[in-house]
Amino acid sequence: MSNHTDYYDRLTDAMTYLASNDKTVFLGQSIKYSGHALYGNLANVPVERRYELPVMEDFQMGMSIGMGLTGLIPVTLYPRFDFLLLAANQLFNHLDNLAYFGGLRSRVIVRVCVGTDRPLDPGAQHKQDYTEPFRAMAKEIDVVSLTKAEHVLPAYRKALTREDGRSSVLIEHASLYQKDPFKG
Repeated sequence: MSNHTDYYDRLTDAMTYLASNDKTVFLGQSIKYSGHALYGNLANVPVERRYELPVMEDFQMGMSIGMGLTGLIPVTLYPRFDFLLLAANQLFNHLDNLAYFGGLRSRVIVRVCVGTDRPLDPGAQHKQDYTEPFRAMAKEIDVVSLTKAEHVLPAYRKALTREDGRSSVLIEHASLYQKDPFKG
């Protein structure tokens, strides 16, 4: 597996790259204020393009879909894969099926993280990896697990520049983050 700092730095590069597109907006919990490991690599994302939301995962995904339908490209952050389960209704019953409703497209980039038990075990409800079940359910959404630093930026680039308008779920692994990811 990749060097921790290199992986986290590539995530920072990817967020900077996404922010360079005027259509991207970023939404989720603790994206304007430190609170989880994903916060630190948003340093180069303009604060005015970050939408801080309360804990309401299903609504967050619905909001992301709606923003995507207007031509924006939402980058919607879920700090734990376990939390994305609460948005699975919107993700699979709505976003994944839009193409079947008259060819609609809403490009949403879902950024999600598999938790880790280091330095403190947060319990089973904060560190599960649902990559394979999500891949099995997705028909029109790309589900990509990012297990190496060199795959991070290309995966986010592809998610942003796809000509077919497909959405992506990009799965990060907190075990590959740097030692103090809450700095930002």
